[in-house]
Amino acid sequence: MNDDAVVSLHGVSFAYEDGPAVLSDFDFAIGAGRALALLGRNGSGKTTLMRLLSGGLRPRTGHLALEGKPVTYDRAGLTRLRTSVQLVLQDPDDQLFAASVAQDVSFGPLNLGLPPAEVADRVARALAALGITDLAERPTHLLSYGQRKRAAIAGAVALRPRLLVLDEPTAGLDPEGQEQLLDTLAGLRAGGTTVMMATHDVDLALRWADDAALLTPSGVRLGAAPDTLARGDLLEQAGLRPAWGIAASRLLRAQNLLDREAPGPRTASELDTYTALVRGAQAAE
Repeated sequence: MNDDAVVSLHGVSFAYEDGPAVLSDFDFAIGAGRALALLGRNGSGKTTLMRLLSGGLRPRTGHLALEGKPVTYDRAGLTRLRTSVQLVLQDPDDQLFAASVAQDVSFGPLNLGLPPAEVADRVARALAALGITDLAERPTHLLSYGQRKRAAIAGAVALRPRLLVLDEPTAGLDPEGQEQLLDTLAGLRAGGTTVMMATHDVDLALRWADDAALLTPSGVRLGAAPDTLARGDLLEQAGLRPAWGIAASRLLRAQNLLDREAPGPRTASELDTYTALVRGAQAAE
């Protein structure tokens, strides 16, 4: 287990009522300051895992630890957990309920009993972090889908969690919206927030994550993203296609255009830049 883990699961098993085990004797940890991509086929346990980490579900056996200390499921224990770990659901309409964006974002800090001035400061900072300050007084039902996604994340960010867990955050966003969200997550990480993202997009995971966790029928496979996502056998077990960037790097290395130890391109833009550099070097020879 990771000694600097924000949260960790130890020997956890979980099954829904009258159903088979979703997770059995499961160990898992998220290191502080890391960007972790969680991948797996539908029904592999991604949602269950996220809800266990955020306190929405309680393990049948084993335990959840926050910064090395077992979580208790009384009011004090859950408050401690939920101010440290925030889950943002895939559909923002499952979380937004207040009349305006600012009211929605203020809900969590108000429930913590914070002074009005601190609540206002947290709301302002969360809106700024998500780039939606101008939407503060906008009714939530008049927001676009991408704006609703940002508002839902802002509500979690206002609680200043150590770990932000996002369920398919780029789903339904256009390319520009995806880039804006990734920029936002980079800013949150720079501010000290650890981020875990569940996704089916292997290319996004390769581009964004430090670590990748693949949920397979034989268990979880967790490691550095470039290494883990290069394992075709694990991707097949997890019901995922190979990463575009990994395939491009293999081709470049086969043509002796990329050093074996050099990081390969993760996006089409990076490939364009790299090939332009190669052409320039070849022309200068």
